Amino acid sequence: MKRRQLFFALLSLFTFSTTLFAQQKRALDPGNMREGEHIEYCTQHKKQAELMKNPAYVKAKELDDAEFEMLSKKGNTEKATIYKIPVVFHVLHMNGVENISDDQIMDALYILNRDYRKQNADTANVHPDFAGMPADIEVEFVLATKAPNGACFKGITRTYNPISYDGSNGDAQVSAIVAGNDVYQGQWPGNKYMNVFICGEIGGAAGYTTNPSGFSANNMTNGIWVLHDYVGSIGTSSVNTSRTLTHEVGHWLNLSHTWGSNNNPGTAGSCAGNGDQVQDTPTCIGVTACLLNSNTCSNDNAYWGFDMRDNVENYMDYSYCSKMFTQGQRTRMRTALQSTNTGRANVWSAANLAAVGANGVVYLCKAEFTADKTTICTGDEIAFSDDSYNVANGWTWTITPSTGWTYTNGTSATSQNPKVNFDTPGLYTIQLTATDGTITDDEIKNNFIHVLNTGASLPFWEGFENYASLNGIQTWDVYNSSTNNAWTIESTTGYTGNQCAKLMNFGQGTSNVDELISSQIDLSTVPTTGTVTLSFRYAYRKVLAADFEYFKVFISGDCGTAWIQRKTIQGNQLSNLTSTTSWKPSAQTDWVTVHMTNVTSTYFTDKFRVKFRFEGEGGNNIYLDDINIYNGSPSNEIVTGMNELAFMANIELFPNPTDEELNVSFDLLNSEDLTVSIYDLSGKALQKHLVKGKIGKNLVMMNTDQLAAGMYQLVLSGSNGQKTLPFMVK
Repeated sequence: MKRRQLFFALLSLFTFSTTLFAQQKRALDPGNMREGEHIEYCTQHKKQAELMKNPAYVKAKELDDAEFEMLSKKGNTEKATIYKIPVVFHVLHMNGVENISDDQIMDALYILNRDYRKQNADTANVHPDFAGMPADIEVEFVLATKAPNGACFKGITRTYNPISYDGSNGDAQVSAIVAGNDVYQGQWPGNKYMNVFICGEIGGAAGYTTNPSGFSANNMTNGIWVLHDYVGSIGTSSVNTSRTLTHEVGHWLNLSHTWGSNNNPGTAGSCAGNGDQVQDTPTCIGVTACLLNSNTCSNDNAYWGFDMRDNVENYMDYSYCSKMFTQGQRTRMRTALQSTNTGRANVWSAANLAAVGANGVVYLCKAEFTADKTTICTGDEIAFSDDSYNVANGWTWTITPSTGWTYTNGTSATSQNPKVNFDTPGLYTIQLTATDGTITDDEIKNNFIHVLNTGASLPFWEGFENYASLNGIQTWDVYNSSTNNAWTIESTTGYTGNQCAKLMNFGQGTSNVDELISSQIDLSTVPTTGTVTLSFRYAYRKVLAADFEYFKVFISGDCGTAWIQRKTIQGNQLSNLTSTTSWKPSAQTDWVTVHMTNVTSTYFTDKFRVKFRFEGEGGNNIYLDDINIYNGSPSNEIVTGMNELAFMANIELFPNPTDEELNVSFDLLNSEDLTVSIYDLSGKALQKHLVKGKIGKNLVMMNTDQLAAGMYQLVLSGSNGQKTLPFMVK
């Protein structure tokens, strides 16, 4: 049960950190952690120790070592060659912080190249004992631009799978990427690509890989795993965690830790022999902090002629001040790149670089773009970003409809990254036409931008009546995290009326997150000393008594840019009743009414929104009705804020939905002058009719053939009050 609760807390990313998840998931080794951190910095030496238990691996390693020894004696005949390594970054995510940006990945690639070409300025600041020693490895890393099937891509794949946060089996994480990535579903061979797997959790480590081996030369698992917040120096990462890839690529090129390959840093006994098999790295036991005066071993004399301090600033140690490789490490890595047995020699070959699109021939193969947000309130701005790959030098943007928006901040339809202000509610289709001067490509995203209706005033009530669907309307946004069922309209039951919102959760399995998000609601008229109540009714059952699921409510005062959680109903709080078949409520007693009085004055804005989130774990269906927001204290009755026309009865609106004609009938006890009005959901009056109401039955007929498809409100107003009725034009 605790595991389920923690898993869903992780999904929400509000209350628990991913570090806590990793700690709860397994026992970590404090002796393998850098000072001040709570994960093991690198577990390569542990992975190698596990492999050495496999006789097949040991046999393959003997062949690898023999070839390496032969190449070492032969010497590196490619001293003037700059080796280029094609890289693919595979992001395994759950739409959380671990789904890092392209910018963060490009920053990591920049740092990797900077460090391996000795272009990092801090090489000038190494300890005087090592002055002049930092080496240019003359190895560069370039993004592959062709998938194994020849399809052009940008060097990054993305895969949605919960296993991003289960690093207990790295092979299983790779299998998820093979089966579900967005570029090519198949193997990305390790002798053609340096595969980097970016995840939310990788077994309690910041990073790991294995040394080159003929045992797995062609396998995709012959790659590097790294935690998302140890990638690059921006986004979820930082400068202190930015050189993890530099360290892991060293292992990928056959380097060991400076203290050797068998022990954690600081372990006595590492002074025996030349642990890392590199002569010009002083023998040491390793550090977990920047201890520049460390001198842990005294058997350096054979190479140095005197007792040498530790090379704490080496990338293959654990310090926070790593900044160099030595000449000996350079030789070892470049020798590893000559190995045909391990597949490393093929990676940088001219034929392979051409095959994977890493030979410097760059062209436009796909127009693509992103936006900083896709659902906004009226009057808000969206920043569009050209994401075309792999090169573009011309851009034309087309927005449909052609009105209701303007370019801002000096941008235009030919800007690479335009900014657009949308001031009219609706759905907007965006098209980018990109060119590299020779090749032109279009990317069209239909109904990509959703501009919400202007804020509904208080009191607000939603009973989901007269909706045929939640799709395609501007009142509610439906978010579905995967391919499971989403919130929809239930037309055969409700607490009030005949309809409600429904999530078909029965039979959906586990790890499902679904949201229903309102349009903007105007709370700006509420005084700061006032009170607001948010109430709703829900109906729910479990399948099994042990099911534990969450129903959460979030609110926002800035149109959903930032959300704060205000209500959580979970486990038996939701319901302790069960049904082993797909369930729906059959009586009002099946419903629970919830009153929330914690909508504080911070959220009294004209861009208030509310979000309902259900986190499913294999239980039964949930239903939602009578969402009511109003001034004052909780009420079990729907608060509409309108005085009902007490002398009016038997009100009927038909047909609903309508297309050409709308009728409203009602009975009057007394004659009364009435105004019958039609409003759109922004509050704009579209029709107004004066009616001389008579005692008895009255029928008013109105033409609706000029109204666009969508939701509207019919308002009956008299001297003693008014009545509002929603209807739909199809």
